[in-house]
Amino acid sequence: MSDLSIVQYALIALIFVWSGFVRSGLGFGGAVLSLPFLLLVLDQPLVFLPIIAVHLLVFSSLTIWMNNRKRPDSDGVPAESTVDWKYLWRILGIMIVPKLIGVFGLITMPGNILSAIIFVIVALYSISYIVNKPFRSGSKAVDAVFLMIGGYISGTSLIGAPLIIAVAAQHLPREKLRDTLFALWFILVVIKMAAFIWAGVDLQLIHHLWLLPCAAVGHVIGLQVHDRILKAETPVFFRVLGVVLLVVSSIGMVSVLG
Repeated sequence: MSDLSIVQYALIALIFVWSGFVRSGLGFGGAVLSLPFLLLVLDQPLVFLPIIAVHLLVFSSLTIWMNNRKRPDSDGVPAESTVDWKYLWRILGIMIVPKLIGVFGLITMPGNILSAIIFVIVALYSISYIVNKPFRSGSKAVDAVFLMIGGYISGTSLIGAPLIIAVAAQHLPREKLRDTLFALWFILVVIKMAAFIWAGVDLQLIHHLWLLPCAAVGHVIGLQVHDRILKAETPVFFRVLGVVLLVVSSIGMVSVLG
């Protein structure tokens, strides 16, 4: 990424501002909502994935730490964690094996078929949120299948978040949804980063010096938006979530069909 034009560098910087914004605003989407645009500038996924991964590690851990600093309430009792650790470990137990399979490429599925399945499922979920009738599978088996597929995709390309959040949003209170997802992404990305290092992938460390501040700008703006979303009525929160998921799935389907 050392021989690009000024325009390309500027576009990459703006896209990383956008990436930081959606990540902190919604708790997901930093990769799936930015990678398609980045690839239009430079069609080399392995250039951007390590950068996105490091940004997620930095900002997810920072956000969780800031939200969970020991601030006792009026009775002197520490505030409840913004991360639902019990639910986190439960879904991680379901996802970890498919995640490792995806990381090490032990099972290879046709990319277009896998992507199409994911985006169709996500689109159905998103429409149900937009019309204020969130889908409830009523089946732990169905949820487990979706989590396993999401885990596999996150192992291959870090873009399994929409399918995972479609399940998690059913079971987590909205005030804990983002930070619980951040904690999950942190664990999953650590595994992926270890694989990058093991495979000798260039982590693009020099480019973090200017792209990390870009993502930080978007991150700060996203935090403000997230606070406003939480103060909105519950249907508004789910409609925003649904619209974002529908945009994600639409972009994905266009890329698959293209």
